[in-house]
Amino acid sequence: MNIDELVARINELARKQKESGLNEEELAERAKLREIYLGNIRKNFRAQLDTIEIVDDPRHEEGNNGH
Repeated sequence: MNIDELVARINELARKQKESGLNEEELAERAKLREIYLGNIRKNFRAQLDTIEIVDDPRHEEGNNGH
């Protein structure tokens, strides 16, 4: 299931919850889908953090005294 399908199903279950409630099977499905969604967000966020490169300002290099 791709992310768009995942979000669509989560939203579908949310609408159903508001309209008529969810049965036990649907509640379990919703919880599982939410965990998958959050796992994807965490993975993507971690990947973004892993690509960040910290670059020191050359004016603050050791021995330069900030001048």
